[in-house]
Amino acid sequence: MAGMTLTQKILASHAGKDTVKTGELILAGVDMVLGNDITSPVAIKEFGRLGFEKVFDKTKVALVMDHFTPNKDIKAAAQCKLCREFADNKEISNYFEGGNAGVEHALLPERGLVTAGDLIIGADSHTCTYGALTAFSTGVGSTDMASAMATGKAWFKVPPAIKFVLKGKPGKWVSGKDVILHIIGMIGVDGALYKSMEFTGEGLSGLSVSDRLCMANMAIEAGAKNGIFDFDEKTAEFLKETGAKTPVIYKADDDAEYEKVYEIDLAAITPTVAFPHLPENTKTFDEIGKIKIDQVVIGSCTNGRYEDLEIAAGILKGKKVAKNVRAIIIPATQKIYLKALENGLLKTFIEAGAIVSAPTCGPCLGGHMGILAKGERAVATTNRNFVGRMGDPGSEVYLASPAVAAASALTGRISHPSEVM
Repeated sequence: MAGMTLTQKILASHAGKDTVKTGELILAGVDMVLGNDITSPVAIKEFGRLGFEKVFDKTKVALVMDHFTPNKDIKAAAQCKLCREFADNKEISNYFEGGNAGVEHALLPERGLVTAGDLIIGADSHTCTYGALTAFSTGVGSTDMASAMATGKAWFKVPPAIKFVLKGKPGKWVSGKDVILHIIGMIGVDGALYKSMEFTGEGLSGLSVSDRLCMANMAIEAGAKNGIFDFDEKTAEFLKETGAKTPVIYKADDDAEYEKVYEIDLAAITPTVAFPHLPENTKTFDEIGKIKIDQVVIGSCTNGRYEDLEIAAGILKGKKVAKNVRAIIIPATQKIYLKALENGLLKTFIEAGAIVSAPTCGPCLGGHMGILAKGERAVATTNRNFVGRMGDPGSEVYLASPAVAAASALTGRISHPSEVM
């Protein structure tokens, strides 16, 4: 029998099996069940309808109020109230709201709530983010969330895998966002449909944990079940710094089967932008003309970490946002916000003419804090640019790195960072 991939190793362990094979249906124990203010209310109602009385483990459920918060309207307030009361009633220890909150997929790693070897499900498609830390994590529906909150288990179909062997080092202005956009542009938005995207190779050493979190976050944009990175010293250091529990380290077998193997030379990748209206519609700057923009958003679960803000501030420092451009900076958590404040980044943003928001998903999903009107264009460090994603169906979203977004804010059009530096 062929060996197992990294994903299959974690799934087998959590299903109490020695081996699992592609296509097999398994019932596996979960280490964390996650929900937000949009998906949790549906799960909570289903939890009650099914007659469940308590959660399986008060420390292994996390409810993060981040999508339409700070509450944008009466409905948003009611959804948070329902979640808050449920968390209080079930004595859930990981309930995050207001000054204790942040964007869920940045918050959980920061708080040390996820670690290598974990199996994590969340009622949010970008739950695949935690694969950056060598965990199996994937998005599920609210009904699955309800059942898992009560039983601590979930059904999975074991996915096949695609292997990405990374080599070389990224060049100047190239980040994890450019790498994952390059890959999605190469394989398409259904190129990894219900498959595991497994990242390995000596090129990992040139990618920070922040880069990896960004890349794993966007695995779903290639249709993947999950994205996952090999464990290395950078992973270990990050987990130690965040106080995560002791990691369980898995490694793919040498004879593991992959549907495809891609070799990616990081040194050959250049700053990349995804044009409307799909993340696969990627272009590099030799293909991009002068495209005027109205808004820039730097934030989200994809690119709202401190490293992202630091890159943006380095470009904006001492300069001014272009006339008629709204530049919105959204630190992903309160801890990131505070560090940016203490290190002068927020001063840089405000002096440049940008707006700094409280942590929120906000404009990424057309929620609030930056909705687009018909005919408007935004450069965003978010993860999706579907029709109407950030507002009017007649608006356009261009996905880019924090460096490209910051440069574009200064020129009023999609710009390479070298134009302003």
